[in-house]
Parts: sequence; C-alpha cells; structure tokens
Amino acid sequence: MAVIEISCAEIWREISNYLQGEISVELRDRMQAHFEVCKHCSAVLDGTRNVVELVGDGRVFPMPEGFSRRLYRKIRRR
Repeated sequence: MAVIEISCAEIWREISNYLQGEISVELRDRMQAHFEVCKHCSAVLDGTRNVVELVGDGRVFPMPEGFSRRLYRKIRRR
C-alpha cells in the first residue's frame, strides 16, 4: 500500500497527538514517512519532544538576578 503524502501544516497540527500516540496507525505511518524526507518537520518534532521532556521533568532552573526585568524591557522595546 502506498503512503499518502501529508503537508507540513497537517504535521504541525498533529505533532502533539503523534508524540502522545493518539493518532491512527495510518496517520502515524504518513507522518513518519514525512519526517524521513522533511528536515524542517523533523526539527519541529525533535524540538517539540525536547520541550515536552523539559516541561514534564518538573525541575526548576533559577534565573539570574534581574533576568525577568531585563527580558521584559527587551520585549517592550521590540
């Protein structure tokens, strides 16, 4: 059976469901085939997986003194 192509936009919509195993076998196969040929979507998958692992880890990293203030100042300037 041939794998039906899937767009990057569809990949991005379903990437969380893919990581949680909450998609059909057909969609999973289509997404895996897409990841094999699309470097951008593979990078999005890796990045999303990393974020999920970091958030799920529960560790807290202390920020340097004044970091939040400097960050918000930079954001407001842009």
